[in-house]
Amino acid sequence: MKVVATVEARMGSTRLPGKTLAPIMGRPMLELLIERLQQSRLLNQVVIATTVDPSDDVIAQLATRLQVGCFRGSVDDVLERVLRAVQACGADLIVETTGDNPLIDPGIVDQLIAMFFSDSYDYVSNDLQETFPDGLNAKLFLTKTLAEVNELTHDPLHREHVSLYIYEHPDRYRLANLAAPPELHRPKIRLSVDLPEDLALVSRVFESLYPKNPAFSAHDIVRLFDQYPDWLEINGHIQQKPVH
Repeated sequence: MKVVATVEARMGSTRLPGKTLAPIMGRPMLELLIERLQQSRLLNQVVIATTVDPSDDVIAQLATRLQVGCFRGSVDDVLERVLRAVQACGADLIVETTGDNPLIDPGIVDQLIAMFFSDSYDYVSNDLQETFPDGLNAKLFLTKTLAEVNELTHDPLHREHVSLYIYEHPDRYRLANLAAPPELHRPKIRLSVDLPEDLALVSRVFESLYPKNPAFSAHDIVRLFDQYPDWLEINGHIQQKPVH
């Protein structure tokens, strides 16, 4: 099976416009995210799923520079955009990620892939129950499953949130959740970038860990927060936007 990570990315964020290419250590945030995904042992390819909006030309240009796949599709219908992206590169298993999670851990991605192949699951993620730090999540499902969902629903919410229909229908799909081990059970750590405070915190993490070890892990991140517990206050007041 060909395993492909999709990165949903666009410049038109309402809460922090342009965050996808916001500089961290002088490099675009999306570039650092792709670098981390490429450290996975079990991924075959990374493809950016961006939009046809002219503002996203810069994302396509970055993909060309980094020599990674890039598919441009609908601004609003993210489900179809991701589906067409993976069909274009012949993916069998999708590892769905988003451009606002630059600290994603390739080791956790590999655990999720191994879990998917360990049984006859339709959907595997590590956030059906929130145990990991927020921002280290990925969702896995087959291309054929997403193609089925594409025919089953035209609800705008399902079109915006790619795998929502799958995990809201456990009667139809077999779901599995990877829980964090005790040492990583830190759901109150927010590592997803939505607002300037998030970007400031994530930048601190990269600046602290990357120069010594570009392949730093989630364990390194948690140890850093144990060393600087006050960092939680930087974005601790921010509430994640609910899906519904």
